[in-house]
Amino acid sequence: MAKNAKSSKKSRKAYSAADIKLVKAHSKSRTPVSKLSKMMKRSEGSLRQKALSLGIGLGHLR
Repeated sequence: MAKNAKSSKKSRKAYSAADIKLVKAHSKSRTPVSKLSKMMKRSEGSLRQKALSLGIGLGHLR
């Protein structure tokens, strides 16, 4: 099996302190996760997992 020039595996992007501050602010203002996902260029799952690890809720329907 030949390897493709482009790898389908994505690299992880670490959350900076500014990213965490932004997630917390949008948690408080109850921004929909889909909107936050597009704004931060991260998956909804990634944002939900980070919110879970921070112990905060995320989304407008919690």
